[in-house]
This record gives sequence, structure tokens and C-alpha cells, in this order.
Amino acid sequence: MAGESSSNLSIIVHKNPSESHLSELGIKSWPKWGCSPGKYQLKFDAQETCYLLRGKVKVYRKNSSEMISEFGAGDLVILPEGLSCTWDVSVAVDKHYKFESSSSS
Repeated sequence: MAGESSSNLSIIVHKNPSESHLSELGIKSWPKWGCSPGKYQLKFDAQETCYLLRGKVKVYRKNSSEMISEFGAGDLVILPEGLSCTWDVSVAVDKHYKFESSSSS
């Protein structure tokens, strides 16, 4: 199948992960990032795992009106490496995040 390889990259959303799972991951020690409502072009050069403390986001494939994911406060989200997308933020986001360091050194 021709086309961009990024088209089959999927975003994984865990709704309401347990407190024990969150503390296992060490979420509270991760850096924080926030943004106000708006549209953002994002490219993920590494896999990112994030936990939304607040916010509401719809994710669209880059240069497309195709929605590929939707998540918000309380969701644990895994964004794949190589993903180019547009975040349409309707409620300001506050999140903890962590990038997976690629071990291909």
C-alpha cells in the first residue's frame, strides 16, 4: 500500500488509568507542559507518553480533516514516534509528559 508510513501510526488512549498504574509510571515526577485553546501543528520525533491533568483535544492527521483521536483530562495517551498531526485544543491542556529515549545509539 503506497502512501506515507505515518498513516498507520496509531495513538493509544487509556481512559481513567488506575492510581497505582500512574504511580508505577512515576507520572508526578515527569515534566509538565500546557497550552491554551487553539490549533497546533505537532510532530513527534520520539514516542511520547502523556497524562492529561486537564484539557480536551481532538487530533487530526496532518493537512487533513480526518480525526484520528480524541482525549482529555484523566487520559493516559501514547503518541507514536514519527507522527505528524494537528491538535485542536478546545479546553486548555495541562499535562505530564515523557519521551522514550531511542536506544538505537
